[in-house]
Amino acid sequence: MAPACRFSDNRHDGLVPATHRTDMFSACGVITITTDFGHQGPFVATIKGSLLARLPQARIIDVTHEVPVYWPAEAGFWLARAYMYFPVGSVHVAVVDPGVGTKRDIIAVGVDGHAFVAPDNGLLAPVVLRSSAAEIYRLDWEATAARLKLPTPSATFHGRDIFAPIAAELAAGRVALNELGPRITEIVPSWVEEPSVAPDQVSGVVITIDHFGNLITNIDGDLLRGFRQPVVRTGGHSFELRRTYGDVQPGTLLALVNSFGVVEIARAEQSAAEALGLGRGAPVMIVEQGRAGPAAGR
Repeated sequence: MAPACRFSDNRHDGLVPATHRTDMFSACGVITITTDFGHQGPFVATIKGSLLARLPQARIIDVTHEVPVYWPAEAGFWLARAYMYFPVGSVHVAVVDPGVGTKRDIIAVGVDGHAFVAPDNGLLAPVVLRSSAAEIYRLDWEATAARLKLPTPSATFHGRDIFAPIAAELAAGRVALNELGPRITEIVPSWVEEPSVAPDQVSGVVITIDHFGNLITNIDGDLLRGFRQPVVRTGGHSFELRRTYGDVQPGTLLALVNSFGVVEIARAEQSAAEALGLGRGAPVMIVEQGRAGPAAGR
């Protein structure tokens, strides 16, 4: 039986268990899945089947399966900003793996009492970067397969045949992170660079577009603390920072710090992506109001 998750009364603080927060991983039976598989075909379902075959009591949560195909940067962006809303002791499986079946490594990472399993292709770099005490282990496949009695995996579906069984064993508390392979200190960096920060300017990019057409950047709101009146520039346009979408009239473009703590360009009740003709990778610049200089993207 999977260990039970315990929560404090302070649910807004990352669903912290009643015991004190620690970097040591202690499984609680919750498993999240993040992929670029979409929902066509049996791929997501068979990953869940593989998890449940080893841990029938697992509580499985889909983070998203709509990451753009072959684009681990977006999966890492969302995981780095979503995992803390799950109970400590959760296992997070991420499969955006264009190098599946090649000699690319698989890594297991411990951060803030959570465990992550993913290909070493830059996906987990944002998670590791935001932690001062990440523990990173490179999977020793042969030793792990022998210990867990895993059959020879498909060359093209490691999510089902490698990641899922390992995640289930972690979530059940039957294997520890440091038993999966040697500890390492370097991993493949993210495919998208972190924002550049200067005294009067922060530069980043649009990392994703949500269902509403909002342009979500990789610029954390904390980077704006030194600004008195920040202005967001992209695609030849400038936007003052607002608190929420309803602060402007429908159809008006605006910028704000969204619920995940990053700068977003939106259009009230409409799509900013369509209005501006911008997509992933579009440069975004934040400057002090009144500062001269070209808008980002020009």
